[in-house]
Amino acid sequence: MHIDQFLKFEPILKEKIWGGEKLITLLNKKSNRNNIGESWEVSDVEGDRSVVINGNLKGKTLKELIYTFKGDFLGEKIYQQFGEKFPLLIKFIDAKEALSVQLHPNDTLAKSRHNSFGKTEMWYVLQVDENANLIVGFKKEVTPEEYVENLNRGTLLDILNVDEVSSGDVYFIPTGRVHAIGGGVLLAEIQQTSDITYRIYDWDRPNSEGAFRKLHTDEAVDAIDYSAKESYKTEYKKVLNTSSEIVSCPYFTTNAITINGNIEINHKEKDSFVIYMCVDGEVEFKYKNQMEILKVGETILVPACIKEIKIISELKSELLEVYIK
Repeated sequence: MHIDQFLKFEPILKEKIWGGEKLITLLNKKSNRNNIGESWEVSDVEGDRSVVINGNLKGKTLKELIYTFKGDFLGEKIYQQFGEKFPLLIKFIDAKEALSVQLHPNDTLAKSRHNSFGKTEMWYVLQVDENANLIVGFKKEVTPEEYVENLNRGTLLDILNVDEVSSGDVYFIPTGRVHAIGGGVLLAEIQQTSDITYRIYDWDRPNSEGAFRKLHTDEAVDAIDYSAKESYKTEYKKVLNTSSEIVSCPYFTTNAITINGNIEINHKEKDSFVIYMCVDGEVEFKYKNQMEILKVGETILVPACIKEIKIISELKSELLEVYIK
């Protein structure tokens, strides 16, 4: 069977103790709750599987699409490697308050401890409030002993690197790197499909029931990358009406596209599905006699077998383009 359409999915909205209202007010998600922290745009996590909301495949889950269309949908190599599992989890995140300081184990640890993939991820910042920041990595290299000592003493934040951020900033977060999204940051997150997180500090903050969330102090010690970098921010250039690479790793490649006018994209060289996230403005996607509008905060998936598409924008718009090399 052949899959021959663009796919849009119903966003899966998650209430969080640190969540806010920007996903509703800025990204047009539908909810009457005021603490929505995450919108899962494309997800194959058990219990949270994306469902198609457009075209002939409306009502089908991501899992059913893979099962039915296999390499036509995912890309042949990706289907060989991952089988019926969709390899990426795509989200928008609104941190009204800071998220916990956390990290994710690598594939080997995650497999042996949780029978899961590890979680390499990246952030693309959409909007920030004044003085908003992120925690990424250590200020300088520390030993596991120094880390534990600071953790026990309550001085962990003294050894962590804090960056003030602005819209368009990109951070790549490999497994093991300690990180936290600060309050006032709205971002897009692209990651391996995994929900394994080791939380190491949660701002001594109780949840709505007055309980504290579990910390993973012991598990984290041998999962942390204790090295340090001079800068954790990813430098990249945007070129009008061109797909410009910002991050590439074995798990995903993400490009930025600034569009004003028409562009034609040929995915002939790729053996992969391609996901587009609209992070500013509004665009039209065209293929054969199909047309889908993508507004800020929306996501569309182009199956691997669709190679030639046209994207049109009347006003300057920004897209993230995500696939697997």
